[in-house]
Amino acid sequence: MESGAGKHWTEEEVKAFLSVWSEKNIRKQLDGTLRNKGIFIYIAKRLQELGVCRDWKQCRAKYKNLKYEYRTVKCAHNSGDVTKTMKFFRDLDAILRYEPVTQLAAEENGRCSATETQPNTSPTAESAQ
Repeated sequence: MESGAGKHWTEEEVKAFLSVWSEKNIRKQLDGTLRNKGIFIYIAKRLQELGVCRDWKQCRAKYKNLKYEYRTVKCAHNSGDVTKTMKFFRDLDAILRYEPVTQLAAEENGRCSATETQPNTSPTAESAQ
């Protein structure tokens, strides 16, 4: 599988990326780490072992884009719009729900803001607002 700069990620490449990202040690290192070049170099090497040729910058860009798209869809769902979807939403939800980084809260003007929270320990727990 050969991929260069500027090429779109195939579904198989994204699945491989998500499988590496879902590993507990990777999630833990990415959680709240700002200077994470070394982590993405490691992820790129792991992807090469899986036959995906992407450099660390492409991996970081894909990470950011997937996370942004996930949060956009999650915010839409939280505000009642269940029509907005994305292909790997369930996979990302399984990965990102463990991150104690932020929880999206709907504001009056329809945008979402991030507020610091701890992850829910039960799947039915909701934050009171």
